Amino acid sequence: MPYPPVHEITDRITDSATPAYSSEERSFLIDVARRAIEAALEKREYHPEAITPNLNEPRAVFVTLHIGGQLRGCVGQIIATEPLAQAVAHSAVSAAFGDPRFAPLAAQEFSLLQIEISVLSPIKPIRPRDVVPGVHGLIVASGGRRGLLLPQVATEFGWGAETFLEQTCRKAGLPSDAWKDQGAEIYGFTAEKFGE
Repeated sequence: MPYPPVHEITDRITDSATPAYSSEERSFLIDVARRAIEAALEKREYHPEAITPNLNEPRAVFVTLHIGGQLRGCVGQIIATEPLAQAVAHSAVSAAFGDPRFAPLAAQEFSLLQIEISVLSPIKPIRPRDVVPGVHGLIVASGGRRGLLLPQVATEFGWGAETFLEQTCRKAGLPSDAWKDQGAEIYGFTAEKFGE
Protein backbone atom coordinates (compact mmCIF):
# COMPACT_ATOMS: atom_id res chain seq x y z
CA MET A 1 0.00 0.00 0.00
CA PRO A 2 1.71 3.25 -1.09
CA TYR A 3 1.26 5.39 2.02
CA PRO A 4 2.76 8.86 2.06
CA PRO A 5 6.05 9.10 4.00
CA VAL A 6 5.80 9.88 7.68
CA HIS A 7 7.00 13.40 8.35
CA GLU A 8 6.07 16.40 10.45
CA ILE A 9 2.68 17.67 9.33
CA THR A 10 2.80 21.05 7.64
CA ASP A 11 -0.78 21.15 6.43
CA ARG A 12 -3.30 19.96 8.98
CA ILE A 13 -6.17 17.75 7.93
CA THR A 14 -9.34 19.76 8.29
CA ASP A 15 -13.02 19.07 7.89
CA SER A 16 -14.60 21.17 5.16
CA ALA A 17 -17.95 22.70 6.04
CA THR A 18 -18.88 22.86 2.36
CA PRO A 19 -20.01 19.53 0.90
CA ALA A 20 -18.12 18.48 -2.21
CA TYR A 21 -21.17 16.64 -3.59
CA SER A 22 -24.63 17.99 -4.39
CA SER A 23 -27.80 16.28 -3.21
CA GLU A 24 -28.27 15.01 -6.78
CA GLU A 25 -24.75 13.53 -6.84
CA ARG A 26 -25.24 11.96 -3.43
CA SER A 27 -28.53 10.36 -4.49
CA PHE A 28 -26.90 9.11 -7.67
CA LEU A 29 -24.03 7.47 -5.74
CA ILE A 30 -26.45 5.75 -3.33
CA ASP A 31 -28.33 4.48 -6.38
CA VAL A 32 -25.05 3.27 -7.94
CA ALA A 33 -24.29 1.27 -4.79
CA ARG A 34 -27.75 -0.30 -4.75
CA ARG A 35 -27.73 -1.12 -8.48
CA ALA A 36 -24.25 -2.65 -8.22
CA ILE A 37 -25.34 -4.98 -5.41
CA GLU A 38 -28.52 -5.90 -7.27
CA ALA A 39 -26.54 -6.68 -10.43
CA ALA A 40 -24.17 -8.90 -8.45
CA LEU A 41 -27.11 -10.79 -6.93
CA GLU A 42 -28.47 -11.30 -10.44
CA LYS A 43 -25.03 -12.33 -11.79
CA ARG A 44 -24.90 -9.56 -14.37
CA GLU A 45 -22.49 -6.75 -15.19
CA TYR A 46 -23.07 -3.19 -14.08
CA HIS A 47 -20.96 -0.23 -15.15
CA PRO A 48 -22.18 3.16 -13.85
CA GLU A 49 -21.77 6.26 -15.97
CA ALA A 50 -21.15 9.40 -13.95
CA ILE A 51 -23.75 12.16 -14.28
CA THR A 52 -21.26 14.95 -13.53
CA PRO A 53 -17.51 15.44 -14.07
CA ASN A 54 -17.14 15.57 -10.26
CA LEU A 55 -18.09 11.88 -10.07
CA ASN A 56 -15.42 10.94 -12.62
CA GLU A 57 -12.64 12.17 -10.32
CA PRO A 58 -10.63 9.38 -8.67
CA ARG A 59 -11.52 9.26 -4.96
CA ALA A 60 -11.05 6.88 -2.07
CA VAL A 61 -14.37 5.69 -0.68
CA PHE A 62 -16.01 3.31 1.79
CA VAL A 63 -19.49 1.82 1.52
CA THR A 64 -21.19 0.76 4.75
CA LEU A 65 -24.28 -1.45 4.76
CA HIS A 66 -26.80 -1.73 7.60
CA ILE A 67 -29.90 -3.85 8.11
CA GLY A 68 -32.23 -2.82 10.91
CA GLY A 69 -29.60 -0.49 12.32
CA GLN A 70 -27.00 -3.29 12.53
CA LEU A 71 -23.77 -3.33 10.54
CA ARG A 72 -23.99 -5.75 7.58
CA GLY A 73 -20.75 -4.93 5.78
CA CYS A 74 -18.19 -2.17 5.30
CA VAL A 75 -15.48 -2.22 2.64
CA GLY A 76 -13.68 0.47 0.73
CA GLN A 77 -10.60 1.82 -0.93
CA ILE A 78 -8.19 4.06 0.96
CA ILE A 79 -6.22 5.10 -2.10
CA ALA A 80 -7.96 6.84 -5.02
CA THR A 81 -7.36 4.56 -7.99
CA GLU A 82 -10.56 4.82 -10.03
CA PRO A 83 -13.39 7.29 -10.72
CA LEU A 84 -15.69 7.77 -7.73
CA ALA A 85 -18.81 6.26 -9.34
CA GLN A 86 -16.90 3.08 -10.20
CA ALA A 87 -15.21 3.00 -6.79
CA VAL A 88 -18.64 3.17 -5.12
CA ALA A 89 -19.94 0.30 -7.27
CA HIS A 90 -16.94 -1.91 -6.52
CA SER A 91 -16.92 -1.08 -2.80
CA ALA A 92 -20.65 -1.74 -2.49
CA VAL A 93 -20.30 -5.19 -4.01
CA SER A 94 -17.32 -5.94 -1.78
CA ALA A 95 -19.23 -4.77 1.31
CA ALA A 96 -22.19 -6.99 0.40
CA PHE A 97 -20.29 -10.10 -0.56
CA GLY A 98 -16.66 -9.78 0.50
CA ASP A 99 -16.56 -8.49 4.09
CA PRO A 100 -15.04 -11.47 5.95
CA ARG A 101 -16.97 -10.61 9.12
CA PHE A 102 -20.28 -11.50 7.48
CA ALA A 103 -21.82 -14.15 5.24
CA PRO A 104 -22.43 -12.97 1.67
CA LEU A 105 -25.63 -10.97 1.32
CA ALA A 106 -28.68 -13.10 0.54
CA ALA A 107 -31.26 -12.03 -2.04
CA GLN A 108 -33.98 -11.70 0.62
CA GLU A 109 -31.84 -9.16 2.51
CA PHE A 110 -31.48 -6.79 -0.45
CA SER A 111 -34.68 -4.81 0.15
CA LEU A 112 -33.70 -4.28 3.80
CA LEU A 113 -30.34 -2.65 3.08
CA GLN A 114 -29.53 0.86 4.21
CA ILE A 115 -26.53 2.29 2.38
CA GLU A 116 -24.01 4.82 3.66
CA ILE A 117 -21.11 6.25 1.64
CA SER A 118 -17.99 7.93 3.00
CA VAL A 119 -15.82 9.74 0.45
CA LEU A 120 -12.35 10.10 1.92
CA SER A 121 -9.91 12.97 1.78
CA PRO A 122 -6.29 12.19 0.92
CA ILE A 123 -4.54 10.29 3.72
CA LYS A 124 -1.77 12.16 5.55
CA PRO A 125 0.42 11.47 8.57
CA ILE A 126 -1.10 12.88 11.75
CA ARG A 127 0.25 13.38 15.27
CA PRO A 128 -1.80 11.79 18.07
CA ARG A 129 -2.33 15.19 19.73
CA ASP A 130 -3.94 16.49 16.51
CA VAL A 131 -6.58 13.73 16.28
CA VAL A 132 -10.12 15.13 16.59
CA PRO A 133 -12.70 12.35 17.17
CA GLY A 134 -15.66 12.68 14.84
CA VAL A 135 -13.61 14.72 12.36
CA HIS A 136 -10.68 12.45 11.59
CA GLY A 137 -10.64 8.84 10.52
CA LEU A 138 -7.51 6.92 11.48
CA ILE A 139 -5.12 4.35 10.13
CA VAL A 140 -2.51 2.79 12.42
CA ALA A 141 0.14 0.62 10.77
CA SER A 142 2.87 -1.35 12.50
CA GLY A 143 4.73 -4.60 11.90
CA GLY A 144 2.88 -5.39 8.68
CA ARG A 145 -0.54 -4.92 10.29
CA ARG A 146 -2.95 -2.09 9.53
CA GLY A 147 -6.24 -0.97 11.06
CA LEU A 148 -8.65 1.67 9.81
CA LEU A 149 -11.66 3.30 11.45
CA LEU A 150 -13.88 5.89 9.77
CA PRO A 151 -14.51 9.25 11.50
CA GLN A 152 -18.10 8.40 12.43
CA VAL A 153 -17.04 5.38 14.52
CA ALA A 154 -15.62 7.57 17.29
CA THR A 155 -18.85 9.58 17.36
CA GLU A 156 -21.07 6.49 17.42
CA PHE A 157 -19.25 5.08 20.47
CA GLY A 158 -18.47 8.38 22.20
CA TRP A 159 -14.71 7.78 22.14
CA GLY A 160 -12.08 10.37 22.96
CA ALA A 161 -8.88 10.64 20.92
CA GLU A 162 -6.86 8.14 22.97
CA THR A 163 -9.62 5.52 22.94
CA PHE A 164 -10.02 6.05 19.19
CA LEU A 165 -6.28 5.43 18.69
CA GLU A 166 -6.47 2.32 20.90
CA GLN A 167 -9.48 0.92 19.04
CA THR A 168 -7.77 1.51 15.68
CA CYS A 169 -4.82 -0.51 16.97
CA ARG A 170 -7.18 -3.31 18.04
CA LYS A 171 -8.78 -3.26 14.59
CA ALA A 172 -5.27 -3.95 13.23
CA GLY A 173 -4.78 -6.87 15.63
CA LEU A 174 -2.17 -4.85 17.54
CA PRO A 175 -1.90 -4.15 21.27
CA SER A 176 -4.08 -1.18 22.17
CA ASP A 177 -1.07 0.97 23.02
CA ALA A 178 0.82 0.19 19.79
CA TRP A 179 0.16 3.73 18.56
CA LYS A 180 2.71 4.93 21.13
CA ASP A 181 5.51 2.80 19.65
CA GLN A 182 8.22 4.65 17.79
CA GLY A 183 7.78 2.45 14.72
CA ALA A 184 4.00 2.90 14.50
CA GLU A 185 2.69 4.96 11.60
CA ILE A 186 -0.46 7.00 12.20
CA TYR A 187 -2.44 8.52 9.34
CA GLY A 188 -5.54 10.67 9.38
CA PHE A 189 -8.22 11.63 6.91
CA THR A 190 -11.63 13.24 6.84
CA ALA A 191 -14.73 11.94 5.08
CA GLU A 192 -17.85 13.35 3.52
CA LYS A 193 -20.53 10.94 4.72
CA PHE A 194 -24.08 10.55 3.38
CA GLY A 195 -26.63 7.79 3.18
CA GLU A 196 -30.22 6.66 3.25
